[in-house]
Amino acid sequence: MTTITSLEQLDAIYGKPGQPALVKEVDHITQHYRAFIEAAPFCVLATAGPAGLDCSPRGDRPGFVRIADERTLQLPDRRGNNRTDSLKNIICEPHVALLFLIPGCNETLRVNGRAHLSIAPELLESFAVEEKAPRSAIVIEVDTVYFQCARALLRSDLWNPQKHVDRRSLPTAGEILAALSHQKEGGPDYDRAWGARAKETLW
Repeated sequence: MTTITSLEQLDAIYGKPGQPALVKEVDHITQHYRAFIEAAPFCVLATAGPAGLDCSPRGDRPGFVRIADERTLQLPDRRGNNRTDSLKNIICEPHVALLFLIPGCNETLRVNGRAHLSIAPELLESFAVEEKAPRSAIVIEVDTVYFQCARALLRSDLWNPQKHVDRRSLPTAGEILAALSHQKEGGPDYDRAWGARAKETLW
């Protein structure tokens, strides 16, 4: 058999986690884990809903995910493409996961919890940048927090500038849109305008 179909099979192949892998998981934000969250300018938000799973990049100034208390995080929903995939999922299924990345740091931080969407005016205003408040905020009740060891980032050599890919070697957003829409969307004009448009609509 070449497919793992049971937990018993899985355990037989991988064994049990070592004690450090278990000790690092807690149900609240410790002083050390707070330092990671406050330093992170980027995280990935994972959600689940009736249509399946979604994994969404979230980025802002370091510490943009606010620690309200040791068991509560607040994440502003900044401007995007209005698909609201993550938000729809949260309304239907509150379980979420966050993966925090810090440039130059090979350890990552993982948070699992349950989320709801808030449009409380005072909360949204507290997240305003350049007098622009988010339209909603994701409030996360923390269930588990733990750091992920550095192996994945060491293997990928993610932060090595000598390994950075030349963006010109990949298709542009305009090229992708043009191909998928049969030239009805995207194209060179889209790419030329994107930089200025993004700068004007960051917040």
